Amino acid sequence: MLVKIFGGAVNGIEALTVTIEVNILSGAKFIIVGLPDNTIRESQQRIDSALRVIHSRIPGKRIIINMAPADVKKEGSSYDLPLAVGIMASNEELPFEGLEDYVIMGELSLDGTLLPVKGVLPIAINASQEGFKRFILPKENANEAAVVENLKVFGFSHLSEVVDFLRKRIDVKPTVFKSDENYPLSHFSKLDFKDVKGQENVKRAMEIAAAGSHNLLMVGSPGSGKTMMAQRLSGILPPMTIEESLETTKIHSVAGKLLKNTALVIERPFRSPHHTISDIALIGGGTFPRPGEISLACNGVLFLDELPEFKRSVLEVMRQPLEDRRITISRSKFSVDYPANFMLVASMNPCPCGYYNHPTKECTCPPGSVLKYMSRISGPLLDRIDMHIEVVPVEMEKITGLVESEKSEDIRKRVISARNIQTERFKRLSGIHCNAQMESSHLKEFCQLNKECLNMLKIAMQKFGLSARAYDRIIKLSRTIADLAGEKEITIKHIAEAIHYRTLDKENWGH
Repeated sequence: MLVKIFGGAVNGIEALTVTIEVNILSGAKFIIVGLPDNTIRESQQRIDSALRVIHSRIPGKRIIINMAPADVKKEGSSYDLPLAVGIMASNEELPFEGLEDYVIMGELSLDGTLLPVKGVLPIAINASQEGFKRFILPKENANEAAVVENLKVFGFSHLSEVVDFLRKRIDVKPTVFKSDENYPLSHFSKLDFKDVKGQENVKRAMEIAAAGSHNLLMVGSPGSGKTMMAQRLSGILPPMTIEESLETTKIHSVAGKLLKNTALVIERPFRSPHHTISDIALIGGGTFPRPGEISLACNGVLFLDELPEFKRSVLEVMRQPLEDRRITISRSKFSVDYPANFMLVASMNPCPCGYYNHPTKECTCPPGSVLKYMSRISGPLLDRIDMHIEVVPVEMEKITGLVESEKSEDIRKRVISARNIQTERFKRLSGIHCNAQMESSHLKEFCQLNKECLNMLKIAMQKFGLSARAYDRIIKLSRTIADLAGEKEITIKHIAEAIHYRTLDKENWGH
């Protein structure tokens, strides 16, 4: 009997419906067609063992399984459960009426236990859009899929439970998404800026960066607090919108990074890869491309500590996603797009010994080594970083002082207020939520400059040799500074502060 079961395949962070056709004929052969990978081909052994646990078995006949569309590569063990259900239904061990309403996904262990799978959220969203009413999957994935409206999600722990449910021997209630129960965690970071003594200028730069989602590079000697402050940046970022949360959850779901029983990612990601990371691990890739660190940091922060220690090739591959906020991974027969809308925060020493421009310690580097050290970061990459800030070691009086620093919560309130202004400003534009995402074409409309501001920018361009890209980024930064001040117009003081954050563009740096 020919039976159709429906599953899903993930391409990037989007999904498409996979129709699994099972037909049992006379003969003795097990055939799977439709571009399955080796994991799917090996599913026969897992399915046979799981079926024997529930007192069934793969019939000793010719079984033909087609996975459509045939031109899309299918991968992974998540097709074990739909294949098992299809075989049982085709062998008339399960009723096939009503199976067309279900999407079924899940990996089987040898004893029939259902194991969690990747990419459930994109598959659930696609299933709802395609008109499916029900989704059967492992229990550990149920909360993730239950986020999607108009789709009844049934989570099971064992193949026997799925069989009894389809035979209507047991009544199972669909999983209900409840935000209060699924989100017990605080939206605030445990790391607080109140623990950072001094460094008011760097905190100000981080507040501006958070308000407009601008890229930031901190240059300072060892022990000046660069990493400490970067780790606290998440605590002042605004909460994610539902669209950002869904996008981030999709990426983590596809990558298999969601925590157990997690429905949605609600806190902005903070990714901090080691400087030995490879190109593929950073941008994504592999035989079947998976998201890299720049995609896992989407809608959050990618922190690169000791930036010059990263391989040159690794840093250069970030240039395109920093500009386009997406990464395209191409293979001979297909390509995959992943979002890469991250905020880059990096830190570095000013020279090999770490004490160039230090107020009390002398730099021991030979002549020319500072410029050589800085040359590890290419000009085009440096140009894409909006803010360069020098981090000077804190004076002992401030470290031992009793004066409390401002709390992250107070800084966050100002950041949220500035973001609300930007949300209102860009509400009619698709895909733009903050100042850093503006295109050059938007600057004339949203960042009009008076003659005084233009003259100052012209002088800075000539004196520091700024590029056209740096010109645009200074204007965007000025817009954010004005938003934090609650001012509608960009004034010369906003432009001056934005220019101040281009430290590495200054002609005397490193000489």
